[in-house]
Amino acid sequence: MDDQNSVASVGISAELEADFERATQGQLTDDDIERARLLVGIYTASKARELFSVATPDAIRNWALGAGDDNPLYTDENYGLTTRWGSQVGHGTMMGHIKTPMLGDPISSELAAQTKDLFSGVQAFVSGGSWEWFRPLWSGDRIYCYSGEDSLEVNKSNFAGRSVSQVRRDVVLNHHGEVLGIHRTLRILAERKTAKNRGKYASIEPAHYSPKDYERIDEIYASEQPRGRDIRYWEDVQIGEALPAMVKGPLTVTEMIAFHCGGYGFVLHGLPSSRLAYKLRKRVPTFFVKNESGVFDVDQRIHWDSQWARAIGNPMAFDYGVMRECWFYHYVSDWMGNDAFIEEMTESIRKFNYIGDTQFLSGHVSNKRVEDERYLIDLELNMVSQRDTETATASVTLSLTSRDAGLTPMRLVPVSLQREAASIFARHNELTASQASRTYP
Repeated sequence: MDDQNSVASVGISAELEADFERATQGQLTDDDIERARLLVGIYTASKARELFSVATPDAIRNWALGAGDDNPLYTDENYGLTTRWGSQVGHGTMMGHIKTPMLGDPISSELAAQTKDLFSGVQAFVSGGSWEWFRPLWSGDRIYCYSGEDSLEVNKSNFAGRSVSQVRRDVVLNHHGEVLGIHRTLRILAERKTAKNRGKYASIEPAHYSPKDYERIDEIYASEQPRGRDIRYWEDVQIGEALPAMVKGPLTVTEMIAFHCGGYGFVLHGLPSSRLAYKLRKRVPTFFVKNESGVFDVDQRIHWDSQWARAIGNPMAFDYGVMRECWFYHYVSDWMGNDAFIEEMTESIRKFNYIGDTQFLSGHVSNKRVEDERYLIDLELNMVSQRDTETATASVTLSLTSRDAGLTPMRLVPVSLQREAASIFARHNELTASQASRTYP
C-alpha cells in the first residue's frame, strides 16, 4: 500500500499526514547512544511523583481493580486483617508505580549537560522486565524509589531496523527505609519512521467476535476465582501440574482508562490537561503530536488512538506492557492463595496486544524446591491471543506454606543491597531534615 492510499484508508488529511511525517523524524544517532552509555550504573533518588504517593486502602483497591482483579486481599481493607499479613496488601506490581519524591544528590552538572535531550522523538516500547520482591506492600506504606540504567545494547529489530534496548533498575523502599523490591524494565527504543516504513504488522485485521467466541471467553471468566483462605500446600503441588485458564479482554479503550485510573502512567511526563498540558508542550514539544483534528495531544496516546498508532507502523492502538505484567501477577495470586508470596517474576512481551484482542493465560509448574528454609514453586506462564499468537511469557517463583514446616519465611535482602539502600535513604533523611530547619519569610 503506497502512502497516498494509506492516508485515504484511515481518513487522515494530507496536512495531518505531513504533521505525522514530521513527528516521525526522530533518529537513533550514534551520538545519543554514546551519551546514554554514560548513565549506565548511575543510580539517583527518584524525584518523580506518581498518581499515588502512599499505599492507602483506596490506592491499593483501585490498582487491583484497574488490572481486573477483585481479590478481597487487595480490594477490601478489612479482609486482610485475619490473614498472615494482618493488613490489606497491594499487588506487588503496584510498587513500581507508586512514588513519593525522594531527596538525594543529583548527577553532576557536567554529566547532566552531556546527557540532555537523549533520544528526542524516538518511540519507546516496554518489552518486558523482571521483579524481585522481599516483603509485601502494606496499607499505609509511603513509597520511595531510587533508580538508574543497568545496561544499554544496540541491536537489530524486525519491527524497526536498528534499535536500542535499555534496562532500567528501580529499587523500591518504604518510609522505614526497608527494601520492598527491585523492578527492572526492558525498554526498546526505535525510530518511528523506520517502523512505519517497514509496516511489519500492517496486514493484521481488527478482531471481531461472534456469540460463540464470547461463550468461550465468558466460560473462562465464570470459572475464575481467587483461592483465598484455602491454603495451597507445597507438598500437594506436582511438577507438570497445569494452572487453570484465565482470560483478559477483549481489550478496549475503556480498559485502558480503568488502568490509568488505577494509578498507572503518570511519569515520565504524565497525562496533563489544559494549562498543565500547555506548559509541558512548551517544555517537551516532542511529546506532543497533533491528532486528526489538528489538536496537540500526547505521544502516549499510541495506546488508545489507532490513527496515531498507524502513523508509526502499527495497525491499531495497543496495551501497555505493564498491563500484562499485572495480569500475570493476578493469574498467579489467584492460584496460590492468601498465605503464599511471589518472590520473583520475569516477563517477556513478544507481540503487541491490540485494541480488541483477547489474551488467554495458561501455565504449569516447572519445578519445586527448598532453599534457605523457603518452600518454593517455579511456574512457566504464557499468553496467547485469539489469533493463536503467543504474545507474552513469564517465569515466576513463589513460596508456599509447608504442611510440615508451616509458613515460609520472607526472602532476605542481600547485604550489599541493604547497604546501598541505607546510604541513599540516610541522605534523603538528612536533606529532609535540612529542608525542615529552614526559615521562610
